[in-house]
Amino acid sequence: MCFSTSTRKVSTEVYRPILPGLPDDVAKYCLALVPRSDFPNLGAVCKRWRSFIESKEFITIRKEAGKLEEWLYVLTNDAEGKGSHWEVLRTSGGKNHLVPPMPGPTKAGFGVVVFEGKILIFGGYLVDAEIGCVSADVHQYDSRLNRWSELAKLNVGRFDFAYAELNGLIYMVGGYGADGERLSSVEAYDPNRNEWTLIEPLRRPRWGCFASAIQGKLFVMGGRSSFSIGNSRSVDIYDPALRSWSEVKKGCVMVTAHAVLRDRLFCMEWKNQRRLAVFDPVECEWKVVMVPLTGSSTIGIRFGVFGGKLLLFSLEEEPGYKTLVYDPDAGPGSEWRTSEIRPGGLCLYSVTIEV
Repeated sequence: MCFSTSTRKVSTEVYRPILPGLPDDVAKYCLALVPRSDFPNLGAVCKRWRSFIESKEFITIRKEAGKLEEWLYVLTNDAEGKGSHWEVLRTSGGKNHLVPPMPGPTKAGFGVVVFEGKILIFGGYLVDAEIGCVSADVHQYDSRLNRWSELAKLNVGRFDFAYAELNGLIYMVGGYGADGERLSSVEAYDPNRNEWTLIEPLRRPRWGCFASAIQGKLFVMGGRSSFSIGNSRSVDIYDPALRSWSEVKKGCVMVTAHAVLRDRLFCMEWKNQRRLAVFDPVECEWKVVMVPLTGSSTIGIRFGVFGGKLLLFSLEEEPGYKTLVYDPDAGPGSEWRTSEIRPGGLCLYSVTIEV
């Protein structure tokens, strides 16, 4: 008779509840009810709480409980242009508060994308370095834990490129590379793998452009291309299902601000910043919405999105200025109003995070 001498490994790991005395599902619900401003404190309690706060399940529970909070983040520049910082705008009164400084040297021409409660900063060029010092660095700000971390580098360092998130992937399109090389390359980032992959390139180099994700496709417009003289009106459209690019000839030129709201693209062109150009991707048509402002039509505007509305931040330091708000769902004659929401300096980028 044969006897096995193998022994089964017995786990020594002791089960520890998330909150003593409560089932884990109840404990998770309790944690999800905590105000957003206290998330960093919760994450500092223990590793298990921190992992839960960073999970998709946490967001799902908060959404089901009706506890999602929308915060508006703005990268602002001081009046002298000597420094910049991210701040959270207080949309219901009170003072704006600062986000920890971005790591690394000062950069310009970088990309900013929001994904699952995080702000991702890509590429750019070093402001204080010699010409040609292009960055491939990627950093991530976790809005739940209020901290920065470093991610995988781009395959191709670039600046003044187009960028957008689409179907869980983040795309970088065109721009300038090292030594001012004009790029047609495109790469996609998978946050789950922390990995960049070069994909189907543009038909020709394109730079100074922007991208928007609308109805499952990536729209790239504005800027210049090697196929056009001056600013390009063509729109490059990437379909990830077909893994191919197509083109239409109905784009905006010299766009100074853009945002996607209600599956429509809102643009403001440099030549007239007293009107909005609104693109309907279904009809592939543009319409114009006049902005109720007086004064010079060349005063700079930056967009923000909050509460399903479009915010127009002025780049001029004007005493008593109030932010304009456009409501696309309001009836005729009541689409516009003003708001006290405003950045502490000149707005460079604006993103909204709901957690």
